[in-house]
Amino acid sequence: MKKKIALVYGGNSSESEISVQSGRYVAANIDRERYEVYEVMLKGSSWKVRLPAGREKEEEKFREIEIDKTDFSFTCDGVKTGFDLAFIMIHGNPGENGLLQGYFEMMGIPFNTCSAFVTTISFDKHSCKRFLDFAGVKMAKDIFLRQGLPYSTGDIVRQLGLPLFVKPTNGGSSFGVTKVSREEDLEQAIRMAFTEYDCILIEECITGREMTNGVYCDKGEIVALPVTEIVTAREFFDYQAKYLGESEEICPAPISEELAADIRKLSRKIYNYLGCRGLVRMDYIVKGYDIYFLEINTVPGMAPMSLVPGQVRASGMEMKDFLTTLIENINIR
Repeated sequence: MKKKIALVYGGNSSESEISVQSGRYVAANIDRERYEVYEVMLKGSSWKVRLPAGREKEEEKFREIEIDKTDFSFTCDGVKTGFDLAFIMIHGNPGENGLLQGYFEMMGIPFNTCSAFVTTISFDKHSCKRFLDFAGVKMAKDIFLRQGLPYSTGDIVRQLGLPLFVKPTNGGSSFGVTKVSREEDLEQAIRMAFTEYDCILIEECITGREMTNGVYCDKGEIVALPVTEIVTAREFFDYQAKYLGESEEICPAPISEELAADIRKLSRKIYNYLGCRGLVRMDYIVKGYDIYFLEINTVPGMAPMSLVPGQVRASGMEMKDFLTTLIENINIR
């Protein structure tokens, strides 16, 4: 009997559009001979499963039925259907901040990502960095600000220098992130970051090459994919560089085998130290042979232009086989 999979995408953050692209790319590449896949679009309190329209509705491609959140099921034509597992493809809130993971944990439904606890820590940039302080991981110096508390732009610049980065502690796809080169621009950058979230990080700028590395677990073994280098003429790898074609992603990265091995080793170390599950992606700045951790993505993008699919291709795997590996290793650590 095929496993019934709820492929959940959408969400409530600025990243919802990217999440839909990721979800539909996964839907197009998942092995339908092995799995019975139901696409679930989540937006606020509306959770709807998308089903093929019946013959009486040939003008419509799909009909949508609300999910019963008391047990994560739906009823169609008098038949109640539940799920064997959930495949979360929501970037940001609530799929990458632990909320959806907590719900599935309470429901007893296996899912493909890290636990609610690990996802929550990893999503908050400040919490994640403080957790990794104890692992000896190199990271940029930073200052944490909470909205409403006093601060001095002059003190910030004296401590971190210029240029520097201002970013919300929660969020992805570079929404609310600014590179600041002049002190007089810092106040505006802080205000913009606070429009995304009520806590922000201000980090020193480390000049180097941007690298990223997907990691997953297969039968208890932590596997690091090939490293990708991101090259862009923009100030940093922002939304336009990520999704509007203003960057070049080179995989495998044109670096020495020794450096690539060091990056993959660090990715596996962080994965193990945090207690990750499923697929994650680590982002780094490399300065010489020093590797500085930037952040971790516990629900990395899986749209056609995203980084992990390129790493999967570079590793010689087909996306269908890769997704099968992720599904078959759900909750295996």
